[in-house]
Amino acid sequence: MINKFRLAKYEIDIAAGEEGWVLPPYKGSTLRGGFGNAFQRIACAQRHNKCIACLLKASCPYAYIFETSPPPGAKALRNYEAIPRPFIIEPPLETKTHYAPGEKLTFNLILIGKAIEFLPYFIVSFKELGKLGIGKGRKPFELQEIRAVHPLKNECEVIYTGPDYLIKPVKLEITGEEILAQSPAAARQVKLNFLTMTRLKFADEFVERIEFHILIRNLLRRISSLAYFHHGWEVAADFNGLIERAADIEILSDKTRWVDWERYSSRQDNKINLGGVAGEVTYQGDLTEFMPLLLLGQFTHVGKAAVFGMGGYEVRIN
Repeated sequence: MINKFRLAKYEIDIAAGEEGWVLPPYKGSTLRGGFGNAFQRIACAQRHNKCIACLLKASCPYAYIFETSPPPGAKALRNYEAIPRPFIIEPPLETKTHYAPGEKLTFNLILIGKAIEFLPYFIVSFKELGKLGIGKGRKPFELQEIRAVHPLKNECEVIYTGPDYLIKPVKLEITGEEILAQSPAAARQVKLNFLTMTRLKFADEFVERIEFHILIRNLLRRISSLAYFHHGWEVAADFNGLIERAADIEILSDKTRWVDWERYSSRQDNKINLGGVAGEVTYQGDLTEFMPLLLLGQFTHVGKAAVFGMGGYEVRIN
């Protein structure tokens, strides 16, 4: 069900300007919020209009990336707010808040499906964001280097660096077929380390204990939506059967905890609580058929606010 999936991962180095930075401990929202404004400045021809009423929407990179809407005749997710955006900003896990002038910060950008072709827009937008500034007082930065990385092959190639700042065409995509090849022939125990706050819903409530069937429900929802809206194909799988069998998987050890976090939303002009689960949980049972989903989910993340880097986890197979 995931063999046609495509994504690309990039490491991005930025350096603080002469004034340094004051950033929050979790930097996903800071990078994502300012980045959206920068992307709109360089890609949108009608910045004073809302995307939903714009005549250029069908061919606008900003509308596709940030205001993704269902295509005509779409069968699912008519509410555009429920459609996952085709990119993820993975902030560094370090929690330091003060950065000296010239000090470097490295974060990851993941592009999914058709969004891979829009990489140049992302690069120019990060350069623009450097001028606009981030963090307290909107302090500027310099975009120093971008590397395409392929974790499954342990490959890394520089695609953008000074002083010429030219984009080197490199196709280093991670495919569903490669992820399937990493999946074990049999698995009875797996440990997941939730690196960033993970917000999973079940019965319209956020959960503080991640039962395996809840994780699988959320992974199926996110991955099938990313396939449908950003690859152009519909996942053919027995969702109900997978969820029923997922309910048989037990939690062997749970070392997770709920972590509270607030961010300010300029769109809603209000503070939003985005706490979630972090830490390690070990599952036990017949996990073999779920392993491709779990392995792919390391790149797509899972749950709410994934675009900020939330819902990120690592898989360790025992």
